[in-house]
Amino acid sequence: MTKPHRRNGSRGFTLIELIIFIVVVGAGLAGILAVSTNVVKSSADPMVRKQAMALADSILEEIVQKEYQDPDGVSGETTRDTMDDVDDYNGKTKTLFTDWPAALGSYNVIIVVAPATLGTAPAIAAKKVSVTVTGGDNVITMTGYRSNY
Repeated sequence: MTKPHRRNGSRGFTLIELIIFIVVVGAGLAGILAVSTNVVKSSADPMVRKQAMALADSILEEIVQKEYQDPDGVSGETTRDTMDDVDDYNGKTKTLFTDWPAALGSYNVIIVVAPATLGTAPAIAAKKVSVTVTGGDNVITMTGYRSNY
C-alpha cells in the first residue's frame, strides 16, 4: 500500500492572506482616487484665472488707446463705437460689451478711471485706468496709465 502524497511546502495563498491583500489594495486605490478627484475638481481654476487675465488685458488695452481728453467735447458716450476718450469708460461694466461671448457669461467687469500724477519733478498729469475682472473665485485687477502725450 502506498501512502498518500504529502507536501512539505504549501503553494498558493490562504483565504486569510487573500482577504488581507484585497483590503490593502482597496484602501490604496481609494486613497489614490480621492487625491485625483481633488486634482480634477480644481484643474479648471488656472484656466478661469487665465481667461480673466486675458479679458482684463484686452479691455485695458482698448481703453488706454483712446484719447486722453475728449476730442469732440461730448462727454458721457454710452456705446463703444462712440467712446472716444479714456473718461468715457469710467464706471462701466460688462453690459458695455455687447459682443461678450456667452461662454464668458460668468465673468464680471468693473472699470474705474481716476486722475493720477506720475513722477515728482516735473509731475505729469495722467489718468489711472483699473479694470477688475471676476470669474469664479478669481479677482484680477489690471492697472494702466494714460497721459496726454
